[in-house]
Amino acid sequence: MYDLKNKEQHLDFPYMKRALKLARLAGVNAAPNPKVGAVITHKNTIIGEGYHVEFGQPHAEVNAIESVKNKSILKEATIYVTLEPCAHYGKTPPCADLIIKHQFKRVVIACKDTFSAVAGKGIQRLKQAGITVDVGLLENEARAINKRFFTFHEQKRPYIILKWAETRDGFIDRLAADRATGINWITHPKTKLLVHKWRSLEQGIMVGWKTIKNDNPKLNVRAIAGCSPHRFIIDPDGKSPIKANVFQDGNPTSIITRKKTIPNLPNHVEIIHLEEFNNKAILKALHARNILSIFIEGGGFTHQSFIDEGLWDEAFQLIGTSTFGRGLPAPQLKDKILQSSEKWGEDMVQHYTRV
Repeated sequence: MYDLKNKEQHLDFPYMKRALKLARLAGVNAAPNPKVGAVITHKNTIIGEGYHVEFGQPHAEVNAIESVKNKSILKEATIYVTLEPCAHYGKTPPCADLIIKHQFKRVVIACKDTFSAVAGKGIQRLKQAGITVDVGLLENEARAINKRFFTFHEQKRPYIILKWAETRDGFIDRLAADRATGINWITHPKTKLLVHKWRSLEQGIMVGWKTIKNDNPKLNVRAIAGCSPHRFIIDPDGKSPIKANVFQDGNPTSIITRKKTIPNLPNHVEIIHLEEFNNKAILKALHARNILSIFIEGGGFTHQSFIDEGLWDEAFQLIGTSTFGRGLPAPQLKDKILQSSEKWGEDMVQHYTRV
């Protein structure tokens, strides 16, 4: 482990912090790969750096090495990497082999990669090549950047973020009998910017079929510049209206259902057929499709079922200023830790993590 009493290691902090900053530049396009940053130093001067930009493209270590003009000095250099270099062939060759090829003097790694294809093999290979390897510098920060990646590989499911809006008196929707008598929006238009930002950070977005029927949402990113997540509709009996927005705009969409076929679906809509239909089976299907993270936006039954089973990692509760008097009650979180509570325009945003 990392020894903070070691003077040389203590000097490593600014370089690893820089590597972590680079890792954060990687967006959702890096998935299902992790977000990784790398910094190369020679005689306490940064001579190269890089990060993993997009899945299928070169990894952080490759980009950092390529940025070094005089590669002959890499024999005397140190490379700082936020995650253990890979030791297997995927879309690209192993980064551990590239580091060995250039005969780096030292490698500093923030945290080990728990993905089974790596899981210490990269560190072992580097040490066997005679390279000094130090592991554990700013480990917690590095794991936090890749919370989706680690959850995916360690718990065999996507990282799950819940989001809902509720009135000041605790309702997420009006009763069917009241829907035509008033405005059903709970939060103010400005809050859409925040919601669309959250959507752009995740690979998938998921709702139950009643949300499609009642609200006809688009479930995409419009209010800001960013990528729209893949849409997943939980619809065990194929009851979603075919003319809903999510089936008409041509964007990637999947229906998770017991049905093997659903008539009149557009070609861009995929059917994910499940024989066993429950939340764990749904998450297993998403895991099989390399979905690292899922943003669940509704409805109340869907939210509460995931909460009750302990299948969530973060939650955003938006509290508006309006009241309904009666309606569908808001989800009730369990085993929660309040991380922040702040005003967003006229609305209140509460951010929770699970214990």
